[in-house]
Amino acid sequence: MVLKTGAGTFLDLERTYSFVDVRSPGEFASGHIPGAVNVSLFTDEERAAVGTLYQKQGREPAILKGLDIALPKVFHYLDQLKKNVPSDKVALYCWRGGMRSEMMSEVFSRAGYQVTLLEGGYKAYRHFIRESFDRKANIVVLGGNTGCGKTDILKELSRLGEQVIDLEHLASHKGSVFGALGQGPQPGNEQFENMLYRIWAGMDFSRRIWIEDESRSIVKVALPPPVYDQISRGRLVEIILDKGQRINRLVAEYAGFDKDLLADALSRIREGLGGTKYNLAIQSLRESDFRMVADTVLEYYDKAYRKAIEKRPNKDIIRLELKGNAPIAHAKAILAALKKCKDETGLS
Repeated sequence: MVLKTGAGTFLDLERTYSFVDVRSPGEFASGHIPGAVNVSLFTDEERAAVGTLYQKQGREPAILKGLDIALPKVFHYLDQLKKNVPSDKVALYCWRGGMRSEMMSEVFSRAGYQVTLLEGGYKAYRHFIRESFDRKANIVVLGGNTGCGKTDILKELSRLGEQVIDLEHLASHKGSVFGALGQGPQPGNEQFENMLYRIWAGMDFSRRIWIEDESRSIVKVALPPPVYDQISRGRLVEIILDKGQRINRLVAEYAGFDKDLLADALSRIREGLGGTKYNLAIQSLRESDFRMVADTVLEYYDKAYRKAIEKRPNKDIIRLELKGNAPIAHAKAILAALKKCKDETGLS
């Protein structure tokens, strides 16, 4: 027997079911439920052929064409399922919850699998998660100039029991023109939202959630508008760190990369730096004077950061000057400052 359920209940099945996406490889690559495996009913080319037939001749000829393609591959589907799915419980979806998922659910259920279908398919899932981002959260934003070590501080806050959403990790990019170095390829915007939802849904919304101060887009991916709005309006904890310490951090982080990659990154902010500063940075890079490169780049990013702070709609900012370069000490200092602020204002 095959069951059908809505997106919210369907996603709760993750604890005991294996998610299976039966759309084509191209659709799956564009975006899928995190953790799902792809057992495609059709290849991208077969899907296009069935779709064209549906548009030109209608539903029945398209179904017959689909059956003609799928029936000879039944054992292939079952073999792929067995290789990729460890349990006998399958939560299955296609694009709209129509022909493809119904055909595959019939195959899998007859083979002994317990199958639940996502009603409305992946399209319904996408609608569900985008609506979920409207939920009001107690977001605290961690800000500060480039090189303050905000990402490392967020990691320590997480270890101390705080709730953290690391947007740059999800985006596979650190935000600056150097941010792709050492990172994997960025996900598509759709998949970025899917991964963000998975973390968002696991948050306790009665507690604060830490997020690094970000612009609307992290290069190729954009934050869902409700999430970005909450970041821009959330309380900001701005950390202030000596420029020399920030230079030390940047040199340690980036000096090991190929100089051609660093030069290419510098070329993308050439206009912002201005000709003189850009030439100084390039010459310093050639001479392996990485501290001068970092110092020059920070002048550009510090100005950009101040402009962004001035535009924030929420002026509730806690500025905290930190010493040294130990993220755990910085995380503890931040929590102590927040506690002091709460005690002084009588907030719960």
